[in-house]
Amino acid sequence: MTNVPLLDLKAQFAQIRAEVMPVIDQVCAGQHFILGEHVRALEEEIARYCSASLAVGVSSGTDALLLALMALEIGAGDEVITSPFTFFATAGTIARVGARPVFCDIDPLSYNLSPAAVQAFIDNHCAVQSERLINRATGGRIRALMPVHLYGQSADMDPLMAIARRYGLKVIEDAAQAIGTEYQNGARVGAIGDIGCFSFFPSKNLGAFGDAGLCTTNDPALAESMRVLRVHGGKPKYFHAVIGGNFRIDELQAAVLRVKLRYLDGWTQRRQHNAAYYDTAFANAGLGASLGTPSIPARQRHIFNQYVVRVQNRDALRERLTEHHIGTEIYYPMPLHLQKCFAYLNYRAGDFPHSERAAEEVLALPIYPELEPAQLAHVVATVAEFYG
Repeated sequence: MTNVPLLDLKAQFAQIRAEVMPVIDQVCAGQHFILGEHVRALEEEIARYCSASLAVGVSSGTDALLLALMALEIGAGDEVITSPFTFFATAGTIARVGARPVFCDIDPLSYNLSPAAVQAFIDNHCAVQSERLINRATGGRIRALMPVHLYGQSADMDPLMAIARRYGLKVIEDAAQAIGTEYQNGARVGAIGDIGCFSFFPSKNLGAFGDAGLCTTNDPALAESMRVLRVHGGKPKYFHAVIGGNFRIDELQAAVLRVKLRYLDGWTQRRQHNAAYYDTAFANAGLGASLGTPSIPARQRHIFNQYVVRVQNRDALRERLTEHHIGTEIYYPMPLHLQKCFAYLNYRAGDFPHSERAAEEVLALPIYPELEPAQLAHVVATVAEFYG
């Protein structure tokens, strides 16, 4: 019986074990576990990889978003426009700083925040008062856009950046799933807006041995603010002009990530190869009426943190795949505007139809680099048999 897990990190570890273990031993021998030389080197290497000027390592992707909002001084009375079809942390961090998440619907092909939906919200529900964009319904100040580069594919950044410039908004890129993703003409996500936020959760294309994250920016003042805020706002130590948090990245995680970074492009190429196999095989199986494969605009680099198909009878298909020992996941089964904790925002079912339909139809299939040809074939054959 062919077994195809959604992700197999043991196979990845076997590939890098001989390089990772000596580095871990080196850190343990030195006993310098917080903000050491590996952290500084990782920040330089990731900034270079993302085509950004500066990077600040943090404790998780969630804390990267939180730190970005804090550095931009977004808080009570402020509002941030984002997508309802994303991981909880995107909007959760906005709420945690006291600001209000404002949702706009997604583009149904990319699953990313729709610039047209953002502009329509501004046109229909906002007004410019004293050079500030105000939500007429709440009186809140629209301060920022937080587009998400979902599944490893870039949001449509040119029109989003044009909207931000037009109304004086900051742009925080939620690039948690998108390290190495390119928008157009080689522009890497995380270096397009004011701050880019990355996650190194173990399941990511570049995953740590625990939680870790990072912020990128081209603004030295923002980078300095984030460095101070990640150590409780203390500069110098024990002297606090601002209130920050404990958002420090571990030296051990940075050391592991530096080893993995050398493999990242090769792993991404394998993911792209596997995605191309799926695309061709599903097309050859004549599944177009039942299964939609990812849509990727020309000149973009999709890194396939997930390979997500849009399918009919999704839950029954998932059950069949599970019976055949194929791992899957639903990213995400409930849009954020319908989550109980956001009921106070007064959204209703039907407000964002593209997001709601995606939540009912999307399914992530195994895409990790170490997949064998027989495993890929087993996934396609099982899907084709289900719809056949």
